[in-house]
Order: sequence, then C-alpha cells, then structure tokens
Amino acid sequence: METVQNTNSFNISDLTEEEQALLVTIQQTKQQLLLEIQELKREIEDVTNELVGMDMGDENKPDPKAKQARHISIGRKKFNMDPKKGIEFLIEHDLLQHTPEDVARFLFQGEGLNKTAIGDYLGERHDFNMDVLRAFVNLHEFGDMILVQALRQFLWSFRLPGEAQKIDRMMECFAERYCFLNPGMFVNTDTCYVLSFAIIMLNTSLHNPSVKDKPTVDRFIDMNRGINDGGNLPVELLTNLYDNIKKEPFKIPEDDGNDLMHTFFNPIKEGWLMKQGGRVKSWKRRWFILNDNCLYYFQYTTDKEPKGIIPLENIQVREVPIEKSRPNCFELFSAGTLDIIKACKVDSDGKVVEGRHSVYRMAASSVEEKEDWISCIRSSINDNPFYNMLAARRENATGSHARTK
Repeated sequence: METVQNTNSFNISDLTEEEQALLVTIQQTKQQLLLEIQELKREIEDVTNELVGMDMGDENKPDPKAKQARHISIGRKKFNMDPKKGIEFLIEHDLLQHTPEDVARFLFQGEGLNKTAIGDYLGERHDFNMDVLRAFVNLHEFGDMILVQALRQFLWSFRLPGEAQKIDRMMECFAERYCFLNPGMFVNTDTCYVLSFAIIMLNTSLHNPSVKDKPTVDRFIDMNRGINDGGNLPVELLTNLYDNIKKEPFKIPEDDGNDLMHTFFNPIKEGWLMKQGGRVKSWKRRWFILNDNCLYYFQYTTDKEPKGIIPLENIQVREVPIEKSRPNCFELFSAGTLDIIKACKVDSDGKVVEGRHSVYRMAASSVEEKEDWISCIRSSINDNPFYNMLAARRENATGSHARTK
C-alpha cells in the first residue's frame, strides 16, 4: 500500500519547464471552465424562474404588463444568444410585427441587445434580413452631417461583422442613405463608399499603436484623388475629415468585455505549434488561432490577449524541407516588395512593438497537422474578397470604366 502511494506522488519541481507550463495551463483552464459553468447555471436559473413566473395559475392573477415585460426580457436574451430565434420568439408572442420596419425599430432602439448580435442579424443575406437592414439604416438621420460624424453614429449602433459580403451590403446601404440625405455632396454613392472606408482605415492607421508610419494629411488627400467620378474632392473637405479623426478616434461599442474574444470564439483553426524565435532561433510552444485573415499566437490557451498578431496580407505559406529545420515545419514569408512581414507582438515589458521577421517558421506535431495548417492558411489568404470589392468600388468612383471605353 505504501509503495502505491509513493508511486502516485510527485513533486512539481521534478517536472520539466514545459510540463510545468502545461500543468499551469490545465489548472487555469479548469478554473475558467468552472467560472463559465457557474455563470451558465445562473443564466439558466434566471430564465427558468422567468418561465415559471409566466406559467403561474389564475389563482395568482399575474399582471398582463408584467407578463409582457418578462416575455420581452426573455426575447432579448434569446436574441443575444441566437438573433434569429430571438426575433421569432418576439413575433410569436405578438411583441413584434413580422415587418422589416418593426424589427428594424426594435434593433435601432437596441435596449438590452448585444450589438454584435445586431450586426450579425443585419448582415444575413436572406431577403427579410436585407429589408430589415435597409429599414434600419433609414432610421438614421445623417442630413447636414459631415461624413465622419455620420459614420460615428452608424458604427455605434451595431458591431460591424467580419465577413466581407456583410460589410459590403451594410456600407452600401449607408452610402445610399447618406447621399440621399445630402444631395450634391458626391457625384455617386461609390465615392461615398470608398471615402467611408478611407476614413475607417485612417482611424486605424492614426490610432493603432502597432502602426508606426502614421499617414499625413497630404498622404490622405493623395490617396483619395480622383474618387469623385474621376474628379477630386475639395481639399478643405478631406482636411476636415483628417483633423476630425486625428482629434477623436472612432468609439467601437463593446459587448462582452474583451473585443478579441469575439474573434477567438469561433476560429477557422486553432492548436499548438512550435514557433521559432526571430532574433534568438530557439523554439517555443505557442497556441495559434487562425481567424479574420490573421494568425494570432498565445503563450497559454487561457490568455485573453495574444502575444503576437500576423496579418495575412501580402503573405504566402510554404513547406520547409526537413533537412533545413525540424520535422513537419512550414513558414510564412512576404509576398510583397518588402522582405519584412508587417506584424506586431508584445515585448518583455508588455509593450506592443512592430515585428521584424522576414519569415515566421512553425512546426506541427504531425504531417497531417502541418498540411491542414498550410491548407487553412492558404484558404484564409485567398478567401478575402473584401479588398477586391473595395478595389472595384474605387474603380467605379474614379470613373475608370468610362475612360477606358
């Protein structure tokens, strides 16, 4: 008996550094799961109590207004978990009319609604959802507003989804509404569409700490030459837009704490890989997540923020011959004019700094894993139609078609 006890006991100091790290990760994951289970139990208990309250007998004579309020509360919770089912629940209980206008007003008021869920519902390609989107946009009053202020109002009313097709539909509706309320501002809606994205990109460039090369007002003006059906927009207009964004960045509505958790909730692929360092060529085990045309890596699976982010723009991926590295190895390399891959990471002091890698080299645990990672990364690189859409809009806005005929 004593022998069995000695065999089963161990000292943590006897473990390797990697085993200790794995043990810590398991313990942290277990604690996180317990917290999430407790939170889910509370949510289930709240909903159950509300359902029980709705089903009270006549002897208690429940107040119809109180019953309606409970239905609305449940409908909102259902919407935040599954937007389609939430809307169906509210319609079934006569709390919403089955019309795009009524559903749009409900989403526009937004009380108790998750703004990510609102964006997901508005972005769906079903006929009814697209009618709701148009009605939702038409509830915004952009008249006599400069474009950047209209964008602030619009992007605060929901969370813009990540899918290119959804973004395209939403921004097209925005541009049509803005141009309708501000006639004569632009030659066509494509100009408004392209300039709107130029403003969003400017906001990122000016206020993202990982972007070191901040655009000047002159560069912003040059970027937008010829987008008004071949003509130039007034310099004063572009300067005012630039100054407005530089002074005050966009405020993005927050829902569930860390914004990145929405990105990491449903990734294209995730898993452990060995990653080679840049300056020091040692190998470290990192948890990788592929989503939204970016590759994120973490020290532990429980970390809320990544150690590094590699945008998959102007990037290619290739297999590395085994004689040049360890087995099952592949690497990312620049496909653009610059050898350096544009990426960012957190340094030892906790500061976000720009990465200086010419390649990022990783190793999988098996041949199958390596091939799956390569396939998923290639699909993510190639399957990003948004930039093609934006290029087509820019071509229309500059009148390129007309000049080539």
